Amino acid sequence: CSGAGRGHRLIFVPIAVVIFLMIGYQYVCPADSNICRFRSDEKGLVQQRLPAFDSLYSEPEADEDFPAKITSKFNFTERDLDRHVDFNIRGDDVMVFLHIQKTGGTTFGRHLVKNIQLEQPCDCMAGQRKCTCHRPGKAESWLFSRFSTGWSCGLHADWTELTSCVPVVMNKKDKKNRSIVNFYYITMLRDPVSRYLSEWKHVQRGATWKTALHMCDGRPPTQDELPACYSGEDWTGVPLTDFMNCPSNLANNRQVRMLADLSLVGCYNMSSMSELERGSVLLASAKANLRNMAFFGLTEFQRKTQYLFERTFGLRFIRAFTQINSTRAASVGISEKVRWRIEGLNALDVELYEYAKELFLRRYQDSRQRQHQEERLRRRQERQQRQRLHRNYLVELLRLGGGGAEEEEEEEEVKVLEEVVTTEDYSSQVVRW
Repeated sequence: CSGAGRGHRLIFVPIAVVIFLMIGYQYVCPADSNICRFRSDEKGLVQQRLPAFDSLYSEPEADEDFPAKITSKFNFTERDLDRHVDFNIRGDDVMVFLHIQKTGGTTFGRHLVKNIQLEQPCDCMAGQRKCTCHRPGKAESWLFSRFSTGWSCGLHADWTELTSCVPVVMNKKDKKNRSIVNFYYITMLRDPVSRYLSEWKHVQRGATWKTALHMCDGRPPTQDELPACYSGEDWTGVPLTDFMNCPSNLANNRQVRMLADLSLVGCYNMSSMSELERGSVLLASAKANLRNMAFFGLTEFQRKTQYLFERTFGLRFIRAFTQINSTRAASVGISEKVRWRIEGLNALDVELYEYAKELFLRRYQDSRQRQHQEERLRRRQERQQRQRLHRNYLVELLRLGGGGAEEEEEEEEVKVLEEVVTTEDYSSQVVRW
């Protein structure tokens, strides 16, 4: 009788093994998955390819130019590249958008108030220019921007104006005195030549921005410090040559000026230091402020801008950003000589943009790599969880099938099956790497 029972148990073990492998295969290779599908010219586990691998590493924006290898000219630290903000929208955190003219800021500003997935979305009434962006359950604003708070610190306020004005304005709006508030500054930059031409076309159509305050060290610039480029109400119809010939034109190196701390160079007093020294101080300040901002995007890389914003703040946009290259600036035909002239007038902006572009692309590359690592870790943890379930299931099957004298044989069977699972797991790691 014991011999018959032993025979039955011996038959049960291979049956249990087959059942286990079938169940394990369903865990690892679901019916609707291509994970374990082989091509006709592939053999062995090591040559399997995961469909998710290709999609994970593929560029999300095929219309944007992304170099295969980024030439490193600047020495960025890991802290410079790793940008993640634990943005507490329910607490006291405030996002401040520094809107530089003709950098795509209007489009990005609309994304902030109309295109972010929020527990309490911004309330944008039809026909109104501003939206109400309150924290969940509170009558407090989490966003300081043109389309939420308006030009509360002046028209297109720069870094110097915003850093001294925003805390005061936000405390007044929310009617509370907050000494500890996290202000997260963000901005958009654009290729200097394209931005300059776009501003010229805008001014040519009648734009002036003459109501801008340009506050610095508690006062606006005098007329001698910042003389007007034109007489009359505006500069409508100005030729490009005249636009370039005005030495006090704020379009020149606008991005550096608006990102730098102007108090370091005596604000708009050009006699406080030499032009060369002034430019060097402004550029260094603009680079430092840009580098330490919570986030900045580039007009030429809309989808990457969206990706980095989402990764930085842990927020998600509802609709994907669109890359539009058919701008007014793109339609302007200029000679190489004129281009060189514009680059010369914007030499500081050209250097800042080169710096910003490398930092932006390095951050994008670093963030993608971190995402890949997170995905690999998640898959590894899921795999380990499945293995534990497999082992527990097999042990339970063997326990139900017999015990006592056969315990050593059962343990040996478990070891063999664990080696099979480990081998499969190792092979899948080889594939992913």
